[in-house]
Amino acid sequence: MSRILSGTFLCAMLFSSGNAIAAYNPAAGKAVYDVSCATCHKTGMMGAPKTGDKASWAPRLAQKIDVLVSHSDKGFRGKKGMMPAKGGNAKLTTAEVGNAVAYMVSLSK
Repeated sequence: MSRILSGTFLCAMLFSSGNAIAAYNPAAGKAVYDVSCATCHKTGMMGAPKTGDKASWAPRLAQKIDVLVSHSDKGFRGKKGMMPAKGGNAKLTTAEVGNAVAYMVSLSK
């Protein structure tokens, strides 16, 4: 019985990890994007990938959504620029940051 439960759990983890973006709400992320993300992501300021620019987002999309959310939530310094924690808006929750990332990803695939 424990083998069946272990196998079921493993299958559930494999299928859910491939669709982790479903944990976020891109529609709710639009409002956060408009207020806290658009300044950089519309223009490419500080090396930010422009929303909708598939080539700029391709290497980022190769990572799991949780990595992108973590970089956006905690801040990140890359080779071509930097991402300030929470886009510079310390009042944002991790869920709000995740929703905004999901919104940008949905426009940049």
